[in-house]
Amino acid sequence: MADSAEAAAPTEQVANLHLDEVTGEKVSKSELKKRQKQRERDAKKQEKAAVAPAKPAKAAKTNTEADEKELTPNQYFEIRSRAITKLIETKDPYPYPHKFKRDYDLNNLVKDYGHLKSGEHDKSKVLNVAGRIYNKRSAGSKLLFYDIRGNNGVKAQIMCQAQEVRDGAPAFEKQHDHIRRGDIIGIIGYAGRTAPKSKIEKGEEGELSIFATEVILLSPCLHQLPDEYYGFKDQEQRYRKRYLDLIMNPRTANTYRTRTKIIKYIRNYLDNAGFDEVETPILNQIAGGATAKPFESHLNDYNMDVFLRIAPELPLKMLIVGEYDKVYEIGRLFRNEGADLTHNPEFTTCEFYEAYADFNDLMTRTEELVSGLVKQLTGGYVTTFTTQHGETYTVNWEAPWRRVEMIPALEEATGEKFPPNDQLHTDETREFLKGVLKKVNVVCPEPQTTSRMLDRLTGEFIEETAINPTFITEHPKIMSPLAKDHRSKSGLTERFEAFVCKKEIANAYTELNQPFEQRLRFEEQANQKAQGDDEAQMIDETFLNALEYGLPPTAGWGLGIDRLVMFLTNNYSIKEVLLFPFMNPEQKKGPAAVGGAEEPSVPVIEDIPHK
Repeated sequence: MADSAEAAAPTEQVANLHLDEVTGEKVSKSELKKRQKQRERDAKKQEKAAVAPAKPAKAAKTNTEADEKELTPNQYFEIRSRAITKLIETKDPYPYPHKFKRDYDLNNLVKDYGHLKSGEHDKSKVLNVAGRIYNKRSAGSKLLFYDIRGNNGVKAQIMCQAQEVRDGAPAFEKQHDHIRRGDIIGIIGYAGRTAPKSKIEKGEEGELSIFATEVILLSPCLHQLPDEYYGFKDQEQRYRKRYLDLIMNPRTANTYRTRTKIIKYIRNYLDNAGFDEVETPILNQIAGGATAKPFESHLNDYNMDVFLRIAPELPLKMLIVGEYDKVYEIGRLFRNEGADLTHNPEFTTCEFYEAYADFNDLMTRTEELVSGLVKQLTGGYVTTFTTQHGETYTVNWEAPWRRVEMIPALEEATGEKFPPNDQLHTDETREFLKGVLKKVNVVCPEPQTTSRMLDRLTGEFIEETAINPTFITEHPKIMSPLAKDHRSKSGLTERFEAFVCKKEIANAYTELNQPFEQRLRFEEQANQKAQGDDEAQMIDETFLNALEYGLPPTAGWGLGIDRLVMFLTNNYSIKEVLLFPFMNPEQKKGPAAVGGAEEPSVPVIEDIPHK
């Protein structure tokens, strides 16, 4: 009986339903009345809307920053400049404030707050940090993230939430609407760690961040930064716009910080060894101290021609005459010669002079200084260097270094017995060397002086074997006008050049302190200049006069800092280790295609192979 009653109930319910003629559904009487009344109200609204004046269409909400990405660089610059000019006029806010008190170093963020877990914060200390924006992303209208770099390139994430804006600070939108990628901002906030659900589900910690309570524009970037994906890789533009290169390429910044460390190490080493750092003139009446072509200028007040220094050697040795025991100078030299992958018209060297030392002592000091530098910099003695052709050398800087005597090595390489050492300066030797060059198929451009031909042969047969640090020693007198005669080998000098990866990094010798011999050497240089060698030295009477007062037994040493930095940072071009390398005037180009790929840069070919 119960089953029959339950079966009858649905039949009664269906009988009480009413048809909705609009939808074709059967609904209860109350539901039908509700629908009918709603339709009546909707019909009245439509009648009112039909006779009311038309309202202006509401503009669709756009993402201004997303639209800006589609602009050309010139369009972006114009629009951004107008926006910043308006801020300058209204001072709401002023985009170039005079001061922001940065009191926290982002280098310490992990050390001080790395212990925080996901979702934890430390509001006990207010942190004032600053940096340049490399990425800006939003997660709604009330949440923003900035990726910045500050304190010499340290990365940090800044999290900005509307509810975290501190009392007295501008509204959230007003703080952030005018900020763009590339701007330099100041952040007031506290440390904490984010708690993204996606990371927590994987068992990972959120990102250590600065939670901002106020963000202040300190200096706007008026230009679009290069795209994050494609970067800033055009080689020529990187050299011309080093500031942008440093902004976009952390490796560039690391190279120059390494350069600074190298110079500091050398300076500290010499200071601790009892050397005094001095400064000598850049403008000279005579270009001396090295075999090189100088830059010439004119001094108006004295109506005289002057030369930019090609070496500080002569004045430094005059200081040794003047009772200095050990002196050094780190500075720029200027040589009006070829520019290529390893040469720049101006470059940095370190030269020192040590009384009562000889070239053997300086070989030991060179090994000690440079090996110690590499150890300090890298933690070991082995580095790698890749050439422009893609060859990779593994270099072991650990002492002792290989030593090669020049003339015996050339005899072995060419299969020719050279004239006696004390005859290397003669015309007969000059003709002999021309024959050797022809035999071994080595070209030496005019003027074919004995010195230049020996230099070419050395570059071809000895320097090419110097991958690990190598001392090439005992150069002929005719190649070394300022070096002292070898004590046991007539015609040779007590000189060495240090080579690494086939390139010279240092040059040193026992100094010639005999004024009569020095005058003869200068006269021989003058003879070479008369033969057309623009790099030969002039006679310096002031230096000769100083020698006549007595130069104690002395050894002198010069190191090419740029070359050393190249090898220790693995850069085959000297332009990569000079902040502002000398460049030819920029040629105007046609308008670049918007969004197009960069044109490949043409590699510079090294055209002074023997150097």
